[in-house]
Amino acid sequence: MTLTLNVMIQLRGKRVGIVGLGRIGREVAKRLEVFGCKISYNSRNKKDFVSYPFYANLRDLAADSDALVVCCGLTDQTRHMIDKTVLLALGKEGVIVNVGRGAIVNEKEMVECLVKGEIGGAGLDVFECEPNVPQELSGLENVVLSPHCAVYTAETFECLCQLIIGNLEAFFSHMPLLSQFVGDE
Repeated sequence: MTLTLNVMIQLRGKRVGIVGLGRIGREVAKRLEVFGCKISYNSRNKKDFVSYPFYANLRDLAADSDALVVCCGLTDQTRHMIDKTVLLALGKEGVIVNVGRGAIVNEKEMVECLVKGEIGGAGLDVFECEPNVPQELSGLENVVLSPHCAVYTAETFECLCQLIIGNLEAFFSHMPLLSQFVGDE
């Protein structure tokens, strides 16, 4: 029997660029701070309430990061904003983590960079054409895939149940709802 040990990468002290410092991005940053990571970010606007360095240019953020964590929403402006130039700036040791939306990353270019060893790895919870996952990704040892399930925890289900109950109680009591969605008409 042969024992093979995979050498892991330590998170402590790593430079992590967060793409999208909204609610989810701030929660990711808070957790990474515990590990002593150096956080920087890109977002639509510079956030005055955080001390992390702001990068207006994604390529510059990637060049100064060991990992990029994609947390922003998908819009016409964010579609494929993580492209080959950003990934190449991340470098051969860099890791891309996408928990936002699949189409924010140009998946075809990312797969090419991974296969050619132009980036170090990927952790993907979302994909451009869900539920379809590019076949090339499943055979790569430097890629971790999950089926869009990062949010599914016992705690989030409990919070969701409480929110639903609270909204139902508010609705039937003719009170304002705890959460509302107003869509485009």
